[in-house]
Amino acid sequence: MNDRSLEETREFFAARAATWEEKYPDDGPAFAAAIAEMALPAGGLVLDAGCGTGRAFPLLRDAVGAAGHVVGVDVTPEMIRSGRERGRGEFGRLVIADVGRLPLRDGVAEGVLASGLISHVLLPAAVLSELARVTRPGGMLALFHPVGRAVLAARRGRTLTPADIRAEHNLRPLLDAAGWTLLDYDDTEERYLALARR
Repeated sequence: MNDRSLEETREFFAARAATWEEKYPDDGPAFAAAIAEMALPAGGLVLDAGCGTGRAFPLLRDAVGAAGHVVGVDVTPEMIRSGRERGRGEFGRLVIADVGRLPLRDGVAEGVLASGLISHVLLPAAVLSELARVTRPGGMLALFHPVGRAVLAARRGRTLTPADIRAEHNLRPLLDAAGWTLLDYDDTEERYLALARR
């Protein structure tokens, strides 16, 4: 991402950090189902890319177990601060970082949850490559949102266009080029989930 894009993203989410979770309090079951489909191994490391307040941290911790590790990165300090204030640090590590330049070693993650992330980055191909870099071969990526694209567009007063990065015909070649294989694509009113394997 370039500096301007990072700054715009920070400003957008900084203003919403304190009340982010309260806006959509019923998203837990959708998050839980998506994480279950990742089939994360116990004892592994899972990355929450664009973690926001870390609301998925308890679910991710359950998935990898007490011996596992949860690391969340977000570019917005206010989101990380809100997550810490909500006690999410007891489930994993919250880090202020750009998903385009992750402070992680190659192949360290068993899986990556990226909730609502891909439409907020300027260079999605580069971000998908960076997520692949830190994921071991066979590891999983879940590009997720607790509602589908049409519902989200309607909430924002927009209409879907063929250029939407999250559309399967746009996303699949980006994933392929970054080293991911798309296994499942589900875009319904109830959720958006693109599940891929490294």
